[in-house]
Formats: sequence, C-alpha cells, structure tokens
Amino acid sequence: MAGILSNLRSTIIFSVILAVLMYVLYFYVQGESYNAGLVTVAFLRWTHVVSGVMWIGLLWYFNFVQIPNMAKIPDEQKPAIGKVIAPAALFWFRWGAAFTVLTGLALVGHTGSLIGTLSLGAMDGFANGKDVFLGLGMWLGLIMAFNVWFIIWPNQKVALGLIDAPTEAKAPAARTAMLFSRTNTLLSLPMLVSMSGAQTLF
Repeated sequence: MAGILSNLRSTIIFSVILAVLMYVLYFYVQGESYNAGLVTVAFLRWTHVVSGVMWIGLLWYFNFVQIPNMAKIPDEQKPAIGKVIAPAALFWFRWGAAFTVLTGLALVGHTGSLIGTLSLGAMDGFANGKDVFLGLGMWLGLIMAFNVWFIIWPNQKVALGLIDAPTEAKAPAARTAMLFSRTNTLLSLPMLVSMSGAQTLF
C-alpha cells in the first residue's frame, strides 16, 4: 500500500478504480432501472462535483492559508511560493473552475432544463423552486468563473512575474487578484447553499 500512496499518480489511478467499482455497485443495486441516461447523469454529476471540489478547495486554500500567511514567510523563502507553489495551484484552480462550469452546464443541459434554470424559472412564474435555487447557484458560479479567468488569472500572471510587466504594476495586480479572490470566497457559500438546496429541498 505504501507503494501506491508514495506516488500521486498511483494514488489517483487507484482512487479512480475504486470510484468505478462504486459505479458497478450502483448498477448492481439498481439493476435494470440504472439505465444509460442515469449513467450519463451520474458521470456528469460526479465530474462536476470533483471539479468543484478542486476549484473551491483551492480558492479556500488561497484565502484561508496562503494569503494570510504570506507576511509570516521570510523574504528569502517567498520566491518558492511565487515561482513554484502559486503557479501550480493556479493551474488547477482555473481549470477546476472551467470544468466545473462546463460539466454543470452539460448536466443541466442533459436534463433539458438549461433555459429554465438560467432564467431562474421565470417562464414558469418562478414556481419551480429547483430552477430558482439551481439557477441562482449557476449564475453565482458563472460570475466566479469569469472572475477566475478574466480578472484573477491575468492579474496573477503580472503579480507573479509570469509575463513581462513593469515592476510598479505588480503590487496593484496582486491586490486586484486578491480582492476578486475574496469576492469569490464571499460568493462561494451562498453558491453552495443554492446548489445543495436545489438537490435536497425539492
């Protein structure tokens, strides 16, 4: 077991195998009622949740761990964060955001209720609570993903020196990235309430 756990790739492969076995168990328990449509929905929901965990987990890492503790790190050690840790975390962060949005849209689209959900159920007079809650969660997620790709990431590239920019531009870029990261943190809890409420309350 130590051989599996000492290598991240082996750990992930083994985790995926266990996840597939869980799907086999679902099929065994549900029998014929677990049809191809449900398999697609289950897969899309799983990939949506996994992507969301990656995205929001890293958002909270930045806001609860990295940003508050940067002032405590000795100056000679800070380049390791800026040149190694932060770029790697930002890679998974932004692609987690992208896949969360794409799989979420695909999941709702597969059920045939994309327009109804994005309109918050306006066409039904807001009578469908699931459309209202899920739609609110989707709009919050879309705003957050926009912030990631079009505000946080471009400013982080400047702040971390990943692209050529004047030295005096780095501090304002870092502050802008931080403020929009905090905005996403602020929106993350209501977004999660909306998403989970849509699944559990209706």
